[in-house]
Parts: sequence; C-alpha cells; structure tokens
Amino acid sequence: MTYEIAAGRVLAPFFGTSLLTWTTVIATVLGGFSLGSALGGLIAERPRAIAIRSVRNALIATAVLMAVSPTLLGAFHASGARGTWGMIVTVFFVFFPASSAVTLPSPLLAKLAIEARPGREGSSLGIVMAAGSVGAIFGAIVAGFVALPLIGSTLTFAACGAAALLCLPFLRGGEPGNKAITAAAVVFVAFVGFAGTPACQFESGLSCLYIDKRGPEVRLVSDSTLQASERRVPASQDDMTVGLGLSYTEWLWARMDQDLGPNATVLFVGGGGYTLPTKLLESRPEARAVAVEIDPLVTDVVRAHMPRAGAMIARTGYDPFRDGEGRLGLVHQDGRVYLNETRQKFDAVVMDAFSSGSVPAHLVTVETFARLRDIVEGPVYVNLIDTEDGPLARGVHAILRSLFARVEIAEGAWSDRSRANILFAASDKPLAPLDNLPEGYRTTQISEARAFTDDRGWVGHR
Repeated sequence: MTYEIAAGRVLAPFFGTSLLTWTTVIATVLGGFSLGSALGGLIAERPRAIAIRSVRNALIATAVLMAVSPTLLGAFHASGARGTWGMIVTVFFVFFPASSAVTLPSPLLAKLAIEARPGREGSSLGIVMAAGSVGAIFGAIVAGFVALPLIGSTLTFAACGAAALLCLPFLRGGEPGNKAITAAAVVFVAFVGFAGTPACQFESGLSCLYIDKRGPEVRLVSDSTLQASERRVPASQDDMTVGLGLSYTEWLWARMDQDLGPNATVLFVGGGGYTLPTKLLESRPEARAVAVEIDPLVTDVVRAHMPRAGAMIARTGYDPFRDGEGRLGLVHQDGRVYLNETRQKFDAVVMDAFSSGSVPAHLVTVETFARLRDIVEGPVYVNLIDTEDGPLARGVHAILRSLFARVEIAEGAWSDRSRANILFAASDKPLAPLDNLPEGYRTTQISEARAFTDDRGWVGHR
C-alpha cells in the first residue's frame, strides 16, 4: 500500500495528479497483485525447498524493482511518453512488475499457516487475510502521514524495497540463497535511495514544488503545472509596479482594482504564490485578505523564495484562528472545509485552487458557491483551465448563472494542448467592462450545461 500511494505521488511531476492517474495506478497495482497471487499459488504447490527459494528471489526482485521505480518513470518521460496513453503505458511498465513480485509470497505463507495448525484451516487462513489487511492499513498511514511528507518519494520507494529485503531472514528452510546476490540488492537499494535524484525540489504529501528563476521572474511550479509567477522589481519602486507574472492574474487584478473599494476584505481560496493577495495589500493600505492554502509547504516555499510575496507574508501574515493582528490571514486548510466553518464576511472572493492542472471537484459545485453567497457580499472571481467551451467551464458557468445576476467571462491564449485560462466574474450588481484586457485575452461565451453538484460533480482532468 505504501508503494501504491507513493506511485500516485511520484507521477505528479510528470503527468499531474487526477482521477485518471490514480485510477490507472490503482488498476495497475491491483492487476499486478492478481497476477502475483496466481503465480504464487503455482509456486506454493511445488516442493517446499523450491518454493522458498522462489519466494526469496521474488523478494529480492521486489526490492530492486521498487527502488528503481522513480528512475524508470523519469526514463519513460524523457523518451517522450506524454498524454493519457503515455501515462497508462508508463504506469504499466514501471509499477506492474514490482506489484506482481511483491504478491508472489502470499499463497505460500497462507499454505504454511494452514499446515501449521491442522484442523483449524479456516481460522489460520482468516488470520493471514486479516494480517494482510492490517499491513495495508499500516502501509497507507506510513505513506501519507510519515514517509512521503518527511523523506520524499525517492527514499520512500527505497524504503519499500528495504522492507522486502528485511523479510528474507524469516524465510527458513529450503535451499540456501545466494548471499552475493542478496548483498548486491542491499547495496543497490541503499544507493538508489540516498544517491538517487529526488523527484521534487520541495515535497510534501500534497505537493511537488519547484522554484524556477528565469530572468526577472520567480516561478512556482507545482506538479509540473506553473502555479504562480512574480516579477522581481526593486523594493524602492512604487507599490503599483508590483509585477504579476501570469496574464490571468493581471485580468483578475484589473477586475478587482475596478470593482473593489479601498478597504475591501477579500478571501482567496488557493494561496499558490500569494501574488494577488500581495498586489491587493500593497496597492490598498487599508485592505485585508485571508488566503486559504491546503499545503503549509507552499507557504514555506513562498516565504523563502518569492521576494515580494514572502516579504508581505513576513510583514502582515497572521493565523486567524489564533489572533487577529495582521492584514494577511494564512489558513492551512482545505478550501471547502474553511468555507463551511468560517463566520467571517468578505467583500469578494477569488477561487483559484488547483491540484496539478485541475480544479478540485468539491470546489466547483452548486453547494460551494451557494455557501459563498452567504459569506461574500460582492463579486466572485473564478480561474479555471479548460479546453474551449470545455466541460469544466460549462459546468461552472451553469453554477454561476443559477446563483448570480451577472456573469462576465474571458479566456486567455490557447496552449499547445488546446487549453487556456477561463476566467469568470460573477455578481448581483452590474460589472463595468474592462477598458484594457491583458494581451491574448478576450471576452467569450460558454454553452449551456448541467451545473455541478456535490452528488454529480466535476471528475477532473490532467
């Protein structure tokens, strides 16, 4: 289970994280388990000495295959594996072999347990199955709460391999194993774990982050998706020159600048690079903001590596749950949970939360935006990434049209994958048109569609 969760995590820098990637990983690993169990059953029927030797070899193969998984993943991506089919092929060839090998010992263990307690075959088999379930639970907890957040995915894969090797001393009887091969496997797993290239520059259980400095810009990349960009400008320049490095943030800021008063309180669902909150607070000394970012690592990386946003967090950041002193409230919580629980009122909200290149499904439902109407008195701004007149944009448009009197829509330049930022501004009051749109942006229309709900929501895409 630790290996399976780590597999989903390590895919993110290459193919993003979505319903498709997790479905492929789960199906591939379960397929490997099925094949391994079938082959393990044939091995269990052979003479005990041969069966134990085969299981020993399977554990060594498991250790090597698990440890080398991140390297193989990078090799497939470097060879040109892209898109949905590239992801599926990569997942199969990288994770299927280890998933098969790790399950080979199970039938033999079940057979030995039954033979050890004649007449109590049922309870013996039940204990073996229960032990497997307990191990899966333990592996999931270790992966999500300990290994991935603390040591990262590369070392987690090596640790899975090391766990397989630690099982070897418990295999007694049968033909003696080749000590040289076992020693070589131990050395290989240790080398790959400590000398292998980390999958991420900064990693938590939620995010795989990179800081990319290109000329005058500092870029925050999360799970291979550009999350935020800040233009480095001298602190001595006027605050109005604070650079927003992404064109969609320029559109959002142009709307906010025109729609909001000098002392507005704005909620940002999705902290990202904190560039828009920084722009708001530096441009309006009386304004306040609350930014809801699910991953504390994102905030830590911004503090350390994005100069203007980091300085704003250091100067005005505070924890709204502990004190009320400051202008930029930092909330590390799922956006929907915060919306459900907060009693604070806001003058506007910016919905700009992403998981890789996709908006979390529970943040684009009728129920979410109905809750926003209860706590937000002014405009609602939404940023999406979708294809032209795509299903996500149509569903969100249907939600906004059902709840607000006026909805303005703009779309940015199309990428080579035929995707673009789709931006919405929704309000019950008239929204004056913008005099100047960012380069590459134009107003657009969205087709009618079914509004997403908590029961029938957006499935997500890469």
